[in-house]
Formats: sequence, structure tokens, C-alpha cells
Amino acid sequence: MNERYKLHHRRLKAWKLFRQRKDGSIGSLFINRRYRIPIGEWLRAESHPTKGYKHRPFWHCTKRPLAPHLSEKGRVWRKVEVSGVTEISRPESQGGVWYLARCLRVFPY
Repeated sequence: MNERYKLHHRRLKAWKLFRQRKDGSIGSLFINRRYRIPIGEWLRAESHPTKGYKHRPFWHCTKRPLAPHLSEKGRVWRKVEVSGVTEISRPESQGGVWYLARCLRVFPY
């Protein structure tokens, strides 16, 4: 495996930026935007090919609540637990370490 990628076999704590809806629910920023993410439930990553976006059928999370390349307007960082994770080193301007996860669970506040 490339040194830029690292596979994790255990659960990790991470951060994910979600779209914050007016009713208080959260959803994806770009892909499958209508889906409301339930809190506290384990969710498998699904494939939703979307025109204009690279096909990456994983949950995208970060090691820290930081993604300078994305606006935080109308969005909220939530702590998550992830499993089936591949770690990717990205430039600091994109938040540094990213996790691509097969499963995700959003922690309650």
C-alpha cells in the first residue's frame, strides 16, 4: 500500500462536517443531500454516483475539525466514530489527515 494510505482495522474517533438543516437535523454536504443522518446509529457507506464528483463510496471524515477548503456557513462539525478506515494524507490546506470509512456513527452532543 502507498505510504500516503494507511488501513485501520479498529474503530476510530473522527470529525465530520455536516449540513445543518433549519429543523436541527444534519445531512451530507454534497452527495445524497436529502438523506437525514440519524444520530447514534451505525451507517454503512453507500454508493451514490453524482455528476461532477469523483466516485468515492465512503464516509469522508477528518482527524481534527478542520477543512479550510470548505465553507462552514450553514454547516456543523460533529464528532463521529468510524470503522473500516483508510487514512489518507492530504495537504494542510485541505485539513491534513482524512479518513475514508466504510461505517460511521454520529455521537450525540
